[in-house]
Amino acid sequence: MRIGKDFILFTKKSNTMTCLLLSRTFHEEEGIDEVIVPLPTWNVWNREPVSDNMEKFAIETELIYKYSPFKSEQEVMEQFNKIRGEKGTLVIIFNLKLMDNGEPELDVTSDPRDIQMAETPPEGTKPERRSFRAYAAVLYIDPRMRIFINGHKVQTKRLSCCLYKPRMYKYTSNRFKTRAEQEVKKAEHMARIAEEKAREAESKARAFELRLGGDLTRESRVTLRQVQNSAITMRREADVKKRIKDAKQRALKEPKELNFIFGVNIEQRELDGMFIYNCSRLIKMYEKVGPQLEGGMACGGVVGVVDVPYLVLEPTHNKQDFADAKEYRHLLKAMGEHLAQYWKDVAIAQRGIVKFWDEFGYLSAKWSQPPSSELRYKRRRAMEIPTTIQCDVCLKWRTLPFQLSSVEKNYPDSWVCSMNPDPEQNRCEAPEQKQKLPLGTLKKDSKSQEEKQKQLSEKIRQQQEKLEALQKTTPIRSQADLKKLPLEVSTRPAGEPVTRSQRPRSPPLPDVIKNAPSRPPPLTPPSKSVSQLKKSSSTWTNINTPRLASILSKEEASTSKTHHDAVTAGKSNSTSKTLAKPTTPTKPSSAVPLSPKSPRETPNSKTAKVSTPKKSATVKSPQACTPRKRTMHTAEELSEEEVESKKERTKRGKFVAVKEENKDPSEVVVELTDSAGEEDVAELKKAQKDKGLRVEVRVNKEWFTGRVTAVEIGKHAVRWKVKFDYVPTATTPRDRWVEKDSEDVRLMKPPSPEYQSPDTQQEEEVVVAEPSTSECVGIEPDTTGPSSGQETVDLLVQILRNCLRYFLPPNFPISKKELSSMSSEGLLAFPLKDYFKQYEMGLQNLCNSYQTRADARAKACEENLHNTERKLKETEEKLQKLRTNIVALLQKVQEDIDINTDDELDAYIEDLITKGD
Repeated sequence: MRIGKDFILFTKKSNTMTCLLLSRTFHEEEGIDEVIVPLPTWNVWNREPVSDNMEKFAIETELIYKYSPFKSEQEVMEQFNKIRGEKGTLVIIFNLKLMDNGEPELDVTSDPRDIQMAETPPEGTKPERRSFRAYAAVLYIDPRMRIFINGHKVQTKRLSCCLYKPRMYKYTSNRFKTRAEQEVKKAEHMARIAEEKAREAESKARAFELRLGGDLTRESRVTLRQVQNSAITMRREADVKKRIKDAKQRALKEPKELNFIFGVNIEQRELDGMFIYNCSRLIKMYEKVGPQLEGGMACGGVVGVVDVPYLVLEPTHNKQDFADAKEYRHLLKAMGEHLAQYWKDVAIAQRGIVKFWDEFGYLSAKWSQPPSSELRYKRRRAMEIPTTIQCDVCLKWRTLPFQLSSVEKNYPDSWVCSMNPDPEQNRCEAPEQKQKLPLGTLKKDSKSQEEKQKQLSEKIRQQQEKLEALQKTTPIRSQADLKKLPLEVSTRPAGEPVTRSQRPRSPPLPDVIKNAPSRPPPLTPPSKSVSQLKKSSSTWTNINTPRLASILSKEEASTSKTHHDAVTAGKSNSTSKTLAKPTTPTKPSSAVPLSPKSPRETPNSKTAKVSTPKKSATVKSPQACTPRKRTMHTAEELSEEEVESKKERTKRGKFVAVKEENKDPSEVVVELTDSAGEEDVAELKKAQKDKGLRVEVRVNKEWFTGRVTAVEIGKHAVRWKVKFDYVPTATTPRDRWVEKDSEDVRLMKPPSPEYQSPDTQQEEEVVVAEPSTSECVGIEPDTTGPSSGQETVDLLVQILRNCLRYFLPPNFPISKKELSSMSSEGLLAFPLKDYFKQYEMGLQNLCNSYQTRADARAKACEENLHNTERKLKETEEKLQKLRTNIVALLQKVQEDIDINTDDELDAYIEDLITKGD
């Protein structure tokens, strides 16, 4: 129903004539949800109805007369008379889809031999996308039928016979399994049902045989034999279904083989790309793959053809795309690899691409220019590609020998084998010659033994690191898991030094000190924390800011000389130290959960963010290890609001890692690590990039377009919240939560930066790290520099591309694909003047069409109002005449009645009715 809203079909076979009406107009006007198709039948000879239910036949014919262009039985019979012969079918489509100007989308008047898309210029449009005749010529990979459009035969083509230097490549893959798996499931279901039926039939046969016992009458034996034969038949069917299931299961494991055919289109080099057929029917055409996507001259003019079986890829219902997008992309990738191999095999680039095209008459530097029409170039092209034509009688394909006289020859539509100058192929009984194509082989670049060994060593090292990380870390994902840990609380004296076993595979201390800053910058406390500093002055009487920095420096130097303690490199390149003050009483600040970096991470991977304006040196007194709380002392105490904000930032996406020390097995130290948090944050940020995507969602078996407005990560899948652009009824919600990879969701087009919401482009948040309960953290500010100038230029170029693509006029000579691959130099030479001129013209035409439609509606409303006023006036006149007649009638019945006004008449009539009641 893409071309029009309604169609009616007339078919004739044997002694019956049948008419079928499928009308969307009928369903809309009658408000019917289910599909109803009138299907009346007549006898060919006497034209009488063929039906057991004449009432149903009458309803069906009445619907056809009402909603079709044929309003009587005579007009319907005239359509049957158009079918010549004893059988045939006639299809009539009406209520065609119209454009904004009121004209139909299909132009059937411009070319009497063709049907074309209206308002589609030939420049910049592929002929198969504009002309139905050109599309029908390549619709089938090996045409075996005659196609007529407007009474003129279509000269069908076999694409593989129309290419220069065609070559075939065999491709084998195990990736195409979706459709085969569906077939296996279907076969298993059918086999299971057949097995159950067979068992039931056999059980009935055995039960019937036991019930008969010694009864040997003829009727009993006949019934028993029938039941047994039924059971045997059921068993045979079950065995057949089982063999089919086994065969499909074996076929599922077998690799699928496809034949790629590539060749150069020297007749029209701008018409290049891949033609992908499914069961010999064209699905996609002019698909650019491999080097063709780069937009250069490499692989330009090359056409690829592949016929994909139904069990490899399944097409969509409208035969315009494939259902499994992932496997289809894999197919295009494989064709791109083989296309690059074909380009190497034909060695066009080695001889010179420009020189190659010059040989066939392509003298212009512009790629889309047609070849020269000089006779010598036409002969050169005709010599390389022999003419292949189909017989109109036997439908066999014949290859004609080259003749100079046939270079510009137009062959008749009714060409037959007897016209072939080849004596061996000039009769229909001669077998068809198969096309002999050279076989090519994909040669993959082989890696050297040294490269293979290096790659293998790298993989082994990565796997070892993952294994070590898993052995050292026990993930705790909830408070309930934390309570189950065998944690022991040890209370030490304030002056007792805290000893920690060295963490294995941590970076050595001198390296960390070498990478750390030589001395921390002096602390500048914010103005709002002056009162807090006064409160803490009694606690830190002997330690001021410069002295604190010197103490930390001395402590670092002494520690590096004596022993290597456990050091955790934080994300801000900071070094964690402990400072023991047994005599000075300290007041613990609020617990701030911090997370250290894992031992494998480099110190400069990320920069920690802190809420205070300046970097602050932190000092921590040894405290008892508890599973729930940690304390940390700083030179300036954080306010309660800052602490709470840090708690909220570090609480999300974290999990606790339990690390058991080798020296003291009875003591377990709990450390907060952000490895899982990083994964969660990375997954969340990756999922947030889906915001703004244009998608289609299936609701009640219908697809509606919309945009992703929110993303949620669940336990099993990622969920999208899709806001629909349009929904038909008020009962359907405007938005809906759907699973990302479900069958009810499909992507419309790849995301572009203008569709991304601000929260998907925000800067990454990094959480402050805390090594342990006995260590302190030195925090450095964010030192990440701004992006380079080249990145800014690339971003501006991408934004300009997106703007130009978004407002691209429909008939602009530069397509969206070309614009997407255009370089910055190409954008500088972009014809903006013509671009905006065409855009303004299109916008003006659109506004004019809207104005025309508004004027037409206003005119229709005025006519409707005029008609309504006229009807109202006629009704008032009829009412007044009726009142006059009633008064005259009453005066005849009762001569002394006196009624002068309409109100008196109405009151008198109402009084009579009331008294009568």
